[in-house]
Parts: sequence; structure tokens; C-alpha cells
Amino acid sequence: MCADIVGMAAVERERAHVVRLVVAKKLKQREAADRLGMTVRQVKRLVRSWRKDGDAGLVSKQRGRMSPSRMEPATQVRIEGLLRGKYADFGPTLAAEKLLELEGVAVSRETIRQMQIKLSLWKPKAVRHKRVFQPRERRPRFGEMIQIDGSPHDWFEGRAAKCTLIVFIDDATSRLTSLLFAPAETTEAYLRALKRHILAHGVPLALYSDKYGVFRVNAKEAATGDGKTEFNRVTDRLKIEQICAETPQAKGRVERSNQTLQDRLVKEMRLNGVSGIEAANAFAPSFIASWNAKFAVCARKDEDAHRPWTDPEETLDEAMARREERTLSKALTFSHDGTSYAVKTIGPGTAMRGGKVTLYHFANGTMRTRYKGKWLTCTAYKTRGVPVFAVDDKSLNTRMDAIVAKAAADAAREGSAPRAPRDI
Repeated sequence: MCADIVGMAAVERERAHVVRLVVAKKLKQREAADRLGMTVRQVKRLVRSWRKDGDAGLVSKQRGRMSPSRMEPATQVRIEGLLRGKYADFGPTLAAEKLLELEGVAVSRETIRQMQIKLSLWKPKAVRHKRVFQPRERRPRFGEMIQIDGSPHDWFEGRAAKCTLIVFIDDATSRLTSLLFAPAETTEAYLRALKRHILAHGVPLALYSDKYGVFRVNAKEAATGDGKTEFNRVTDRLKIEQICAETPQAKGRVERSNQTLQDRLVKEMRLNGVSGIEAANAFAPSFIASWNAKFAVCARKDEDAHRPWTDPEETLDEAMARREERTLSKALTFSHDGTSYAVKTIGPGTAMRGGKVTLYHFANGTMRTRYKGKWLTCTAYKTRGVPVFAVDDKSLNTRMDAIVAKAAADAAREGSAPRAPRDI
């Protein structure tokens, strides 16, 4: 009766030893309870089991039984195959979601994590000592402050050229309000994303960004001009305040969202066969809806801080158009980008000589001319050479990709292959 059963766990052998001391009256039940970390009632129950079955009575009755929640071997093999193949680079959480959504297999993310560790498919992030940043409380209302940023990345995993995703996210709720894929992080791309936001939600009170040249004039030697970028002028017309963050951590909401988007959005587009900027922009609204359903939180106040946009879309296009001023000559002509234009008038138009006209450059590439609140009809009549325009480092690769593509198209059209470099 006192012999240990082969295979008893260490904790069970300890219990058996203590119970034998209690039965031999060498140890009081209260002392045994303290020693084993249990109640006196549990000790009495163990003593009764030992008197009835000996050491075997102290062995867990669950030993050898199959867990009712244990996964079927066939299901486990199927999941492991999917984790090695279709979902090889998915994190545990996203993999568990897609297994349920696309494969009809309900399994916890922790089970997926353990399986990925076993298959050497997942490793936890290394623990690093980081600078401590005090958390900032969210703004109380939706639309008070929208964090904006551009995320250059290989969004299509080689199926199409690399591009930039313009991200607008609400500070109060973490709702994505606008996603726009563009060749590069430019003023035009941000204005297109802003237009989407305004048409969908209204005009926000403020935009929170980094110090990129789209959002502020960074040239210290700039001694002329109004000290504003084209994006600043547009936000001034729309009465939107602009705030630039001192550090990336200060706008952590959008920075962390970029990291998650580079994981989740890339895989969602892969699963849906999305390749190319046009298809990605068409896919963006459905992704925004699923993101907001999963990650958005409630604002502290129910009030929406957006100012509703009630004017026609054309009025918004006009507010976002880039503007330049020109002075009309005596012949009512002006020049722009190497092209001379003549203004058509009804009558002599002598009152317009020397007048200031404003050129509106719209996002669709068209240009219109305005004089004292009225649109003018203009005709191009002479074109000259134009200077080479400078590009910033974020637009350089896009510019070079266009040059390479044009060279390849010219070579194909002429039926000649690129020549190898000559030795000198």
C-alpha cells in the first residue's frame, strides 16, 4: 500500500509522503495542509483516498484521458499544411482569423502560435530597451484631429511596382478615414486622400503630420514667399489647422497603423488577387470597413467635430486646385510652362490690359484661368522649351521607373534590345 506507483508525478509523490505521515499520526492535518498548500478538507479527502486505494488513490483521474477540446489529428495536419503554405508569413492572430473566415476552421490564436513555434514559423519579437514616451490621451471627438502619413512599401509583393500608401486615421477612434495608393508621397496624393476624407466625413478641425516638405517649408534660407506649401494653402482655404509633430512617436497612432497595414493589408490584397494601384484603390473602401469594424473604438463624446461639406464636389476641386498669378500683356496674353496663351474676349477688352489673372491647376491635369471672379476662355498659340524640373528623394525612384519604362517601350517599338556597355 505504501509503495510508489511507477510514473507518479513529483507533486503526487510529495502528497503521498505527507499523507502517510498524517496516517501515522506524525503530522497534523493542519500542518499537512500548510505544507501542501491546500485546505484541511482537501487533506481529509486525500487521506480517505489513500486508505481506500493506497498511492494509486492520489494519482490524478485525468491521467491518460483525452482532452475533450483536443484537436482531431486530421484537422491538425490540415492546419499545419496551411500554415506552411498559404499562411506561411501570417502572424498568429491574422492566421486564426483567416482560417475561420476562409477555411471554416475555428481555432484559437494561441493554438496557432504554438503550432507556428513548433513548425519554426514564428518567433516572438526581441525584447528591447526603448525610450519611454508618456502616452497622450486621445482627443474626445471624432474628426477633431486626423493623423496623416505616407507609407512607402512593396505593397504588391513584386506583382506590381512599389508605391506609397497615404493613410488618414482619426485620433479619437482609430478609424481609418481615407486610404490612397499613389506612385509617390506627393502633395497631389495627400490632396486626393483629403478629398476622399471630406466627401465621406466632412471637414476635420486639424491634421497632424510629420515635418515632411509637403506640410511645411523646411528650407532655412528661404527669404521670399509666404512661408507656406501648396498643401498649407489648401488647408487654409478649407479652414483646417495643421500641426507638425516633433517626433514619430508623437503621432504613434498612424505609425503603428502603418506597421499593421504593411502586414494585414498586404496579405488581404494577396488573398483577393489585388495587383496594381488602380485595383488597390478600388479595394480600399471594403478594407477600411473591415478594419474599422475590428479595431475602431468609441470616442469619449458622441459629437462629430467635422464640419459638413454641403457644396458641390466641383467647389472642393476648386479649393484644392494649385493657383498661380500671371499679368496680362497689352495683347491679353500670358505664359505658363513654356506655352503662351491668348485670352478670348467679347469686345476690345482694353480694361483687362495689365490685369492679374489666376491660373487654377486641377488634379485631373486641366488648367482654367480666372479674372475678377469669372472664368476666362484661353487659347494656346505658341510653345517653347521647358526647363528640367527638380524632384525630391521620395519621388526620384518613381521618376526613374517612368524613364526606364519609356526606354523599354521605345526599344520594343524600334525593335532593338538595350546594348551592353562597351569596355573603354
